[in-house]
Amino acid sequence: MTQTTSAHHRSGAVPPAARFDAVVRAAVGQGLLGEGGQVAGFIDTEGVRASVGALRDAFSATPEVLHTFAAKACSLVPVLRLLADCGMGCEVASPGELRLAVEAGFAASRVVLDSPAKTREEIRLALALGVAVNADSLDELRRIDALRTPGTASVLGLRVNPQVGGGSIGPMSTATDTSKFGVALRDPGAREAIVEAFRERPWLTRLHTHVGSQGCPLELIADGVARTYELAEEINATLGVRRVTSLDIGGGLPVNFADETVRPGYADYVAALTTAAPGLFSGRYSLVTEFGRSLLAKNGFIGARVEYTKDAGGRRIALTHAGAQTATRTVLMPDAWPLRIGAFGPDGTPKAGPPLAQDIAGPCCFAGDVVAYGRELPELAEDDVVVLYDTGAYYFSTPWAYNSLPRPAVYGFRAVAGPEDGSGHDGPVTFTTVRDAQSLDDIAAESGLAHADALIRRDG
Repeated sequence: MTQTTSAHHRSGAVPPAARFDAVVRAAVGQGLLGEGGQVAGFIDTEGVRASVGALRDAFSATPEVLHTFAAKACSLVPVLRLLADCGMGCEVASPGELRLAVEAGFAASRVVLDSPAKTREEIRLALALGVAVNADSLDELRRIDALRTPGTASVLGLRVNPQVGGGSIGPMSTATDTSKFGVALRDPGAREAIVEAFRERPWLTRLHTHVGSQGCPLELIADGVARTYELAEEINATLGVRRVTSLDIGGGLPVNFADETVRPGYADYVAALTTAAPGLFSGRYSLVTEFGRSLLAKNGFIGARVEYTKDAGGRRIALTHAGAQTATRTVLMPDAWPLRIGAFGPDGTPKAGPPLAQDIAGPCCFAGDVVAYGRELPELAEDDVVVLYDTGAYYFSTPWAYNSLPRPAVYGFRAVAGPEDGSGHDGPVTFTTVRDAQSLDDIAAESGLAHADALIRRDG
């Protein structure tokens, strides 16, 4: 599906707060949002390309680097194919994500498999395809010993946990003392066991680390990478051979959800790494990155119709179709994952008027399904539209099936600037379907309809 309508959108041509205003108006005008489209996700394709460009620019002085996209951040084949077209590789953490990467067209040599619980079949398939595999434990290395064939093209590595501590969001911190990921580097005997693992396996050539993502300051991330770099140097010096040839330094650049600005940026990340591990960019090691959220979050938004408004106990509540089923993290951990909210009228134009404190609630049948509490916005009314900004990663791409609510449609868009003659004429916004909205038939089929009588059959 491709649709076009007029809008004015160009980097620097509109105030930052109005970046997506014309897109919302176009989506409402074309029926993608409103009575026929109660909730939908939107991806700015040119914004994604610009973010990939910023990442490449930040690492431009690095002799050899493979930038991979963490598929979990947006597991939609058209988005993955867009990133492949931008020259990205893909980091996957399950058989499903590996399948999506293959379908999206990533070359096997540009795919990296990470997961703390790989099955033998998963490892066997990865080795057959030739994708890189980062073992999450010494036990997994022993499993690879039994499954690996001499002719495999897979680059094989070992994930270590540098145990540098956690950030402000515990579940997003993967380098704590008791993290489930990697070999705990500071545990008694672990360092020696890692060196020995590399001594015994000439095919083991990569170290992998990932400190965390949202809530982790750059200094903490850089410290974890620096300790992994030091371990690589120690392994190579101890073995007297350049055994470790590449470092997978993960991703995890935090996203600023407070306003429109992109901070920290990739250049800030490279500067922090350079300070913590000056030799990292010397060319002695090829590098792999695994960014996800930071590439897409600000290049997407969720739009949802306001179904009702009500007052309860002196509080104004707007009931919308964007709740825990698509903004799961924000609803369950509101302090850790706050979102900016935009208010638009039924025609898709920004609402004006005095601010009113309002709760923005979702459609799920539990009391905590609230996306924002007491948010000061122009007064919302039935058939208005709310926009949840900075939701291009994780939110609409991996919805929660609570209450059997349908997965929302997702659209990519390109917004083209209009003429610069002062006429006020706008350029077009073009929408393309990334994922169709889930139908009620789809929900029934997914819920076992084909086996409806399975539990009531009686033999004989």
